[in-house]
Amino acid sequence: MSRLWKKLSILFTAMIVGSLLTAVVMSLPERMQGDISAQDQMPQRRSGLHAAAPPVANSPQNLATAQDLSSSFRNVAEMLRPSVVSISTKQTEIINGGYEGLPPGFQRQLPPGFEEFFGGGRLRPQKRESEGMGSGVIVRRDGYILTNNHVVEGADTVTVELSDDTMIQAKVIGADPQTDLAVLKIDRDGLRPVSFGSSDEIRVGDWVLAIGSPFGLDQTVTAGIISGKNRVQGIVDDGNGFEDFLQTDAAINPGNSGGPLVNLRGELVGINTAILSRSGTSAGIGFAIPVSLARPVFESIIETGQVHRGFLGAQVVDVTPATIQKFDLSVRSGALIGAVLENQPAAKAGLQPGDVVTKVDDRPIKSGTQLRNYIASRAPGSIVVMDVTRNGASLQVSVNLQERTNAAMAMFGSGSVLGATLVPVTPESARDYGYDQLESGLIVTGIEDGSVADRGELQVGDVIESAAGIEVSSADRLSLIVAEAAKQGQPLRLVVRRGNSRMLLVVR
Repeated sequence: MSRLWKKLSILFTAMIVGSLLTAVVMSLPERMQGDISAQDQMPQRRSGLHAAAPPVANSPQNLATAQDLSSSFRNVAEMLRPSVVSISTKQTEIINGGYEGLPPGFQRQLPPGFEEFFGGGRLRPQKRESEGMGSGVIVRRDGYILTNNHVVEGADTVTVELSDDTMIQAKVIGADPQTDLAVLKIDRDGLRPVSFGSSDEIRVGDWVLAIGSPFGLDQTVTAGIISGKNRVQGIVDDGNGFEDFLQTDAAINPGNSGGPLVNLRGELVGINTAILSRSGTSAGIGFAIPVSLARPVFESIIETGQVHRGFLGAQVVDVTPATIQKFDLSVRSGALIGAVLENQPAAKAGLQPGDVVTKVDDRPIKSGTQLRNYIASRAPGSIVVMDVTRNGASLQVSVNLQERTNAAMAMFGSGSVLGATLVPVTPESARDYGYDQLESGLIVTGIEDGSVADRGELQVGDVIESAAGIEVSSADRLSLIVAEAAKQGQPLRLVVRRGNSRMLLVVR
């Protein structure tokens, strides 16, 4: 009897295990079920184990798509070839050489500073030549070429090589460090200028081609996509420039600077300018100045030799989660008006601190940088129409822009601190008070009787260079330093320039 039960137990166990295995296999995805079935069939096909699987051919549709894209690249490269130039520069620098009367070998053995005791201490000036390279794009048939300012800045000679290998001396018509753009002119007519596209309409993911002379290899074409838009890197004009970069993964290397970034219609959408890389060569992150920013600049340079920019007279910042919470804003993007200067365009138009600009001339505004760049691209005297949100309500405001000048921008740094009326140093303000070659600081233009500034012996015409060891360039910055000194109960030390002398003043 026990043997019978033992046999039945084994039978029931086998049935349960088989059922479970069947359920597991049936629950697997189809591909895995097929793999298991194939394993069952392997013994029957063992003789074919070493036979190579036949290659899978591309479908006609996929091949046609690839060929169409290849044709687009080729057509754009051929179309742009006459419009792209290589640029080479030469610069001569005067540097200090060795001391006269000393053999070079002996000079190298002397400790630093001991050379002046030999040979009368006179340095021999020496010339050092340096060369540079870059790219450019023809923007007018009568010989105007657009490139980067950093390609030609400081150059003594600029030579342009056309696509037919012709070498021509070029003249720098004008440059704009605030956008890193420059315009060259060559004595040649009948050139083929590039067509202009829209950097506003191009979208992330769109194909683009970068053309230029990386490492001196002229007419090099690389392909990629738009990886991002509205990038601000703080690299133009020491962080004080106008930036709204297109980001691309098309390879950009040294020598590409100033060359065109074009769409698949062969239209200019950007000027290749910089890369983000630890090695100094392409790492798949390149930046191009959008044509919407570049075009007004080079047109102004061609017409007048310089750039004239619009001035709003208001400080603008991005709308962020922090500003939304702080000011209880009803919008999630735009340019927040942080401050408005009296009697300037924004104030005259009725703009107020706390307003959020969401559109300008029917263009959506998503950041303060975007508004700042757009205003700067308009000519002085232009009227711009702004869509504004104020306390949840919508309104439209028309602003008549003035010209952006050093004096106009200095108004943002002006103010009264410790009873002293202050303006930032500009070439104009420095000249008004008899100073040459001042680069920064605050000029005292007025003193209130009996004030802290008066008791501290500040005078009209003094230049406050630093406070508590910190350089100052705006009244707001000085106010923060004064507040911190008062909080700590410490007297404030000011380094002041008065005429040709510098002195230390202490205010309490």
